[in-house]
Amino acid sequence: MNLFFVAAFLAVAAAVPSSYKPEYKAPSYPASSYPAPKYPSSTYPATAYAAPAYPAPAYPAPIYNKDNKYADVTITSQSDERNLDGSSQWSYAQSDYTTREESQVQKKMQGVTYDSYGKESYGEILGNTNKGSSYWVSPEGQKFTLTWAADEAGFQPKGDHLPVAPVHEYVLPVGPVHIPFNGKGYKIY
Repeated sequence: MNLFFVAAFLAVAAAVPSSYKPEYKAPSYPASSYPAPKYPSSTYPATAYAAPAYPAPAYPAPIYNKDNKYADVTITSQSDERNLDGSSQWSYAQSDYTTREESQVQKKMQGVTYDSYGKESYGEILGNTNKGSSYWVSPEGQKFTLTWAADEAGFQPKGDHLPVAPVHEYVLPVGPVHIPFNGKGYKIY
């Protein structure tokens, strides 16, 4: 029975007129045989123009806001290193003694992955761990140092200027003591 359908399909395909059309070719025409036109030359004299004499512009010196204490801050050193294994480190220092350095390493850790259909699964993934530090001086002259680490435990900043959550020492309430009744009254031991 299947052979019949295959044979019928091939017969119908052979009977259908072909829609193949040959590639279009543009007609070719012979080159023109008439001469190129000749135009009369200009009889006007060429005028020589002199460049205008404009005075040189006098630009005023830039006016900085008098409260801008950082107009002359420049970068004194800078480095940036990126490695093929995904690790990197960079740092910079400025003329106002501000510094920052950071390093990053890729590491395998446990986490949630998603396949192409959006289904999540828990397994081993590659993630970044960062460590770094910054140092700067505030406009009031106060010195700040901040160090941090960012890994599977989250972002963990450390610095003397950061607020610290208060530690509460709770005193657990004492439950009532069961005092047995002896018939005459209560006896407390």
